[in-house]
Amino acid sequence: MVRLTWETRLGIFLVLASVAIYTVKFLILGTPENTYYYIFNALGFLPINVLLVTLILNQLLTVRAKRDKLQKLNMVIGTFFSEVGTSLLVRLSDRDAGLNAIRCDLVVRDDWSEKEFDEVRACITDHTYQVTVDAGELGEIRSFLIQKRPFLLRLLENPVLLEHEHFTEVLRAVFHLADELERRDDLAHAPATDLAHLNNDVNRAYRLLIVQWLDYMAYLKENYPYLFSLAMRTNPFDERASPVVRE
Repeated sequence: MVRLTWETRLGIFLVLASVAIYTVKFLILGTPENTYYYIFNALGFLPINVLLVTLILNQLLTVRAKRDKLQKLNMVIGTFFSEVGTSLLVRLSDRDAGLNAIRCDLVVRDDWSEKEFDEVRACITDHTYQVTVDAGELGEIRSFLIQKRPFLLRLLENPVLLEHEHFTEVLRAVFHLADELERRDDLAHAPATDLAHLNNDVNRAYRLLIVQWLDYMAYLKENYPYLFSLAMRTNPFDERASPVVRE
């Protein structure tokens, strides 16, 4: 016996319901001409109904679904910065010889508009990063990333991340840096060429982290002012930052 899907059963039920309603109308009121008139009126409006449902309503549902996905994604991004990203930015920004050129731009204020965020984003995208990390500091970064590896792996298992190409690039760069460092047993005796290679990996991850951090700050400012307040009080680029509220 062929089992009908619930969609098919629902379609059959609705068609039979329409037939029953028109049949009752014909039996009670008679006047088959009026019945035919109403049937054709309904059929004539059917394409407009389809248009309203498939285009307008579907578009509204799509917009809501995207908004829900964006909210979930930014929750994941926020967790990433709390556990890994902010600590990495603090470590690496201290070793960025060119940070002073953009430090003021990264001290985000609560009166920034979307235009100001866009201007700073363009500035930091074009900036040449000059992070230089020695063997000892690379060892500390390796220990930190190895400790956080289970957390990072859980992030990669989250299907929501597939919706955000840039954040996926951030994770890929951080994972690559962790893999490079983990495969070296003796960083203290690494040749200068190898340290230069590792510093290239560091700068790649650092650049992507900064851009993602700024995008996340813009999202928090627009949607969650209380989270934005804490983020600004713990800004990794603000030398005077403190979680303690003093004003």
